[in-house]
Amino acid sequence: MLTPPANLTIYVATQPVDFRKGAEGLALLAKETLGHDPMKGVAVVFRAKRADRVKIVVWDGSGLVMYWKRLDSNGFKWPPIVAGVMRMNTAQLSALLAGMDWTRMHAPRIPQPKALA
Repeated sequence: MLTPPANLTIYVATQPVDFRKGAEGLALLAKETLGHDPMKGVAVVFRAKRADRVKIVVWDGSGLVMYWKRLDSNGFKWPPIVAGVMRMNTAQLSALLAGMDWTRMHAPRIPQPKALA
């Protein structure tokens, strides 16, 4: 199971990619096409044409890591297919990898404390 650190910046490539690419090919694609370099501490999530597959590339401090998952039933909940990337937080990534609808997860609004009199 993948447990990303809470401060990890996560980007989702919204267009499907060729899943024959390995870690280096996806990292290069992320850097050149999306403008986000996995070698600089960000995770980039890729989807296949079939919505049941996901690949994630990230530098863990000692090497490039590629996480690959296929769901046996149904598919992952993906954003609409458009050009570009979108950001995701670690809770949403965990929900995505569990096959849940991560779009329904939002950070709670924490009210500002009132000044003491």
